[in-house]
Amino acid sequence: DHSKMAASMVDAGTSAVSEENDSDIEDSDGDGQEEPEEPKEPKIRETPEDIQFDAIVNTVAFHPSRDILAAGDLDGDIYVYAYSCTEGENKELWSSGHHLKSCREVAFSHDGEKLFSISKDKSVHIMDVEKGKLVTRISKAHSYPINCMLLVDENIVATGDDNGFLKVWDLRRGTAFMEMKQHEEYISDMTIDQSKKILLTTSGDGTMGVFNIKRRRFDLLSEFQSGDLTSVSIMKRGRKVACGSSEGMIYLFNWNGFGATSDRFALKAESIESIIPITDSILCAASMDGVIRAINLLPNRVIGSIGQHVGEPIEQIAKSYEGRFLASCAHDQKVKFWDISSLSDITVSDYRKRKKKGGNLKSLSKKAFGAGDDFFSGLLEETEVKKGEQEEGEEQTDSDSDSGSD
Repeated sequence: DHSKMAASMVDAGTSAVSEENDSDIEDSDGDGQEEPEEPKEPKIRETPEDIQFDAIVNTVAFHPSRDILAAGDLDGDIYVYAYSCTEGENKELWSSGHHLKSCREVAFSHDGEKLFSISKDKSVHIMDVEKGKLVTRISKAHSYPINCMLLVDENIVATGDDNGFLKVWDLRRGTAFMEMKQHEEYISDMTIDQSKKILLTTSGDGTMGVFNIKRRRFDLLSEFQSGDLTSVSIMKRGRKVACGSSEGMIYLFNWNGFGATSDRFALKAESIESIIPITDSILCAASMDGVIRAINLLPNRVIGSIGQHVGEPIEQIAKSYEGRFLASCAHDQKVKFWDISSLSDITVSDYRKRKKKGGNLKSLSKKAFGAGDDFFSGLLEETEVKKGEQEEGEEQTDSDSDSGSD
């Protein structure tokens, strides 16, 4: 059974190491009682298979409670797929061609019943997920192509365009109750705090914008950083904000210290295109070099590689609802899936071992292979750590690393 297993894993594009738990899955299906000429049991993979598209996919999003993924492409088409770890079980549920130009972002509503999309054609579309039908269309939502979108709650959505305009919409009225231009360049990404009050934007002008959507006002812009700010995530239980940049830097801000960065560090990566929080301290960053890196904040370390689209710039990454998979879309016209379940068990110690000279990026999943990066091996697997202890340790490193910064 193990040789069959090894062969099947080679087919699946993973390393030919047969893992006990994988073969258990196969054995438990009553192997051995079958006649040799009966069809084989379907293979169970560690992750769903790649999904191939006809054009470059700009954006991917996971359903909030089901194994369903949405993708929007350069031609303006939207696809909704059911994904599965059983080989051959990924299925297209429906597709839609309502956008006239490139689809730049898709997002499921919090209840999973609607799919929102924005496009270079300046429109916002809302589809019914079950039926695949267009329900609402705001056709000239902006005067410029829309670049990003954030669903705040079931009634409020924010959109940012190529000319730096931010709009915040009330879907019950179909109108924008905030409309502001504070950025000189395109708005690249947005996020909001837990109380749904402070909206953060990043822009190609190198600044982060801070808006209070409860009071409907603009608060401030950060100092200019070098290069475009491409992405933003709130980390450390709301105490830190991380921004990715086109220069391969990650900038950190303290919450309420939005004017100036508290910390910054460079990845040996080209432009960081998309970042996404995985735990309070770990984020994944997808880059133009095709590599998805797991990064620990405070202490700032590249933990390793989650996966890669070889030599193909990645447009966006998304995390599945139960935190098991990361999906990525890149210029190879594929959506790929990566297993990130082990990341939540990683704790990074503050102790810096000496850098390995020219060492490769550590592979964090079977499908990831090292990229030419140094890697700090200050890692401890702490699956057994009690939650309280971990939080204490975390507070500690946080305050240590930040002493003297405001």
